[in-house]
Amino acid sequence: MKKFFCLIVLLHVFFTAGFAAAEDTIKVLIIENLSNPRPTEKARKIAHVKGDLFINDCLYKGSIEVRKDENGLHFINELPFDKYLEGVIAAETGDNWALEALKAQAVISRTYAIYQKNLNKGKAYHLTSSVLHQVYKGEDSDEIISRAVKETRGELLTYKGKPIEAFYHATCKGNTELPEAVWGKSYPYLKSVPCGGEHSPYEHWQRRFSLTEVEQALGLNKIQDISIISLTPTGRVEHLKVVAQDHTIEIKATDLRRLLGYRELPSTLFTLTVEGSDVIFEGGGYGHGVGLSQWGAQEMALEGKNYREILEHYYPGTTLEKQ
Repeated sequence: MKKFFCLIVLLHVFFTAGFAAAEDTIKVLIIENLSNPRPTEKARKIAHVKGDLFINDCLYKGSIEVRKDENGLHFINELPFDKYLEGVIAAETGDNWALEALKAQAVISRTYAIYQKNLNKGKAYHLTSSVLHQVYKGEDSDEIISRAVKETRGELLTYKGKPIEAFYHATCKGNTELPEAVWGKSYPYLKSVPCGGEHSPYEHWQRRFSLTEVEQALGLNKIQDISIISLTPTGRVEHLKVVAQDHTIEIKATDLRRLLGYRELPSTLFTLTVEGSDVIFEGGGYGHGVGLSQWGAQEMALEGKNYREILEHYYPGTTLEKQ
């Protein structure tokens, strides 16, 4: 099997006679990246076990449902909600993160997961373990992360009484991005506000691609020029023009980033130059730029702001409520 599931070892397995109440758990489809196929409608359940699942050096505990379709095997991890949150926070934040930044992350990760769980109620899984939703690499916690989860237990960000779609990203420069510039949809609680996090590892970056790499990503032949033709209101690249041998196309910067790779092209806040057979991108920030900036939250926490103030800054108009 060509995909990463070939690296699986399943230990201490036994069929489950029972598990935690469904309302206290969440179902996570384990995928490594966006290229891994998700289960099709034809996927059938072939096992439901409890044990330790190892995939690419990550340990997943709890109830494991195994499904099979034409793409191979798919693994869905059902586990206690708070354990999931601790794993997400460990995967999504940096080392030695300030407690108030971790508490802000706990609230938004909980809110995002509840939103997805409500949206996908009755389906085989609620969300994935990748950046498609929020990163989860199995159980991985420490004392301060557990404390952040406990001290915010049950707290959600709401708008008009309902959990919000709490988007967040690693870091940005200038102001946060408007969701309509990324996904074509506006949200009353996702406005453009100062980013913070000026001292993040992605404050400034440079990436170099060969024209051949860009051609392969875009499915074009012999690119002759690439240029920026429009910006979003926050100064990020909106559209680019690509002149190839046979024809010229316009492409959204968000699509270009997806095709080149989210890690490879960290954000859409960039300038570019074509030098010989290479394209050089220079920019700042990492992620789509919408909602909370994790490095900005860390900076605010170090300045003495508490998690409530951090959340109020990035999600204006929302209410912090307890379930």
